[in-house]
Amino acid sequence: MSFIERLFDLSGKTALVTGGSRGLGLQIAHALGGAGARVMISARKIDELRDAQAQLKEHGIEVEYAVADTARDDQIANLADEALGRLGRVDILVNNAGATWGAKAEDYPVEAWDKVFNLNIRGLFLLTQRIGKRSMIPNGGGRVINVASIAGLRGNPPGAMTTIAYNSSKGAVVNFTRALAGEWGPYGITVNAIAPGFFPSKMSQGLLDTMGADTMAAQAPLRRLGTDTDLHGTALLFASDAGRHITGQILAVDGGVSAV
Repeated sequence: MSFIERLFDLSGKTALVTGGSRGLGLQIAHALGGAGARVMISARKIDELRDAQAQLKEHGIEVEYAVADTARDDQIANLADEALGRLGRVDILVNNAGATWGAKAEDYPVEAWDKVFNLNIRGLFLLTQRIGKRSMIPNGGGRVINVASIAGLRGNPPGAMTTIAYNSSKGAVVNFTRALAGEWGPYGITVNAIAPGFFPSKMSQGLLDTMGADTMAAQAPLRRLGTDTDLHGTALLFASDAGRHITGQILAVDGGVSAV
């Protein structure tokens, strides 16, 4: 194995990926497992977790799963217990589970606001706190990778998405990442965030149907949407020794949308 290959090698590491049964979470789990990490994925639906496990096994990746709703305190606690019990430790935590809700700001239901925030930021904090306190801090290091969004870096133009809670929650993830990087850096823990642009997924399907994939791709300087491999490199950078001197950073993976 060359020096460069060793930098990205995750053999002997363990990883927990929330929302790992499909979409971006499954893509990240694939990248980490492909680099040698022992991976556990979580999601709310057991059938989707089983399907994801089967997909990963087709690529030679052994993965465990746990059913959990990370918007609920009790299930967050159970997930942390199960992950640490089965993996022994968590070296890499990927906070990917998320939700959105579309409605005009003036009519936005408070229950929708709470649903989005409970999953996208409150649950993210509680799980990170538990894994950090019980595994990463005692073991002298770790990698926290938060999945934010370019929606957390800006607002929406008129006539586009009406997702004020989603944008606000992802903006909170951005500054959570920076604040925690400052606090946990002395423990040898890096905390970074990926801010994806438009990737075809269950969450983005409504927008793709409304605006059209070609129209959305045309908004990006690279004239394309994200694919099912475009997060691999960023995830491996943040998870591996290649990124050991990077913390508190937000990397947009969006084809250049946020740059213009």
